[in-house]
Amino acid sequence: MKPSNSKSLRSSVALLCALTLLVNPPQICAHQQALKDVFKPDFKIGAALNRNQIFENDVRGAEIVKTHFNSITPENILKWALVHPELNRYDFEAPDRFVEFGEKYDMFIVGHTLVWHNQTPGWVFQDDKGNPVDRETLVKRLRAHIFTVVGRYKGRINGWDVVNEALNQDGTMRQSLWLKIIGEDYLAMAFKFAHEADSSAELYYNDYDLELPAKRAGAVALIKKLKAAGVPISAVGLQNHNQMDWPTAADEDATITAFSTLGLKVHITELDVDVLPRTTKPGADYAVDVPVTPQLNPYVDRLPEAMQSALAKRYAELFRVYLKHRDAIERVTFWGVADGDSWLNNWPMKGRTNYPLLFDRNGKAKPAFDAVISAGENTN
Repeated sequence: MKPSNSKSLRSSVALLCALTLLVNPPQICAHQQALKDVFKPDFKIGAALNRNQIFENDVRGAEIVKTHFNSITPENILKWALVHPELNRYDFEAPDRFVEFGEKYDMFIVGHTLVWHNQTPGWVFQDDKGNPVDRETLVKRLRAHIFTVVGRYKGRINGWDVVNEALNQDGTMRQSLWLKIIGEDYLAMAFKFAHEADSSAELYYNDYDLELPAKRAGAVALIKKLKAAGVPISAVGLQNHNQMDWPTAADEDATITAFSTLGLKVHITELDVDVLPRTTKPGADYAVDVPVTPQLNPYVDRLPEAMQSALAKRYAELFRVYLKHRDAIERVTFWGVADGDSWLNNWPMKGRTNYPLLFDRNGKAKPAFDAVISAGENTN
């Protein structure tokens, strides 16, 4: 349950800002309203960090993180390909710094991700002759990886995205090499191994486009099956890589309800809003080899004021839904810190200029930031 005095806490923030206006210009007052403070009664506010922010080489980005966020997730450095690139070699330099960063600034630390069909080296699924390994070998490698990585940060990383994107868009199981070699029980094994490696860590299933009815139904069925088998799953992660017109507020509301009804907490794990035209309809698997054209990259120099306003309204709409479900939602994490960091500048095609986050390329808060703050302050 969330604290019952959420309105009182927000009023205190608003009063502090009003007092600040007496001695500071409005733009300074705006910076006094940290996202993490405004939403403290409701849920944690997180950001995904890249390597430069983790090592604090990106001073401006790191400062935004320290000011506005109380949870951090690594974009890439804990994915298998980077942390365990060869059979007998791990690289913990960046993950160690990531955890130290979170501890230094008293943040909720999330590990991303233990099991995924992408960014997993080929050797994981092959023997020394390049042939597919058998089930027993792959299970041993899965267990060793999880025990090594999770075990290293036992009691320090608070939650893990254990399995990432195990479903197809129609809700069926993705035909990954994990599934083909081990079988569907690879999911239960991964959660079991993670729990054995650190029984205090929260464990999540994380996926995108769960707002699609078929995919959501498949995920609900999967979670029910895992729970019935006693799998120690703590929450479902809704990635929320959104478009300007999809998912609708009703879609999001229904999705959060579907998982919270299962008795699980919900985390919004990879939030952003793509303002650029897509090459396919919402919910489809996206092409990555489409040439960049002016029509697909219309805002090279700046985001027009009309689009800034539309983006602000979109974020306000999403946060109103999140706040409606604040008893179920424990964390809302943005996938990146500022627009220039976002993966959407290079996906689903490289070389575009996107504006999907609350801070622009100069680290300045956008109208969308103000809209989110306002949504937090005005909720009952």
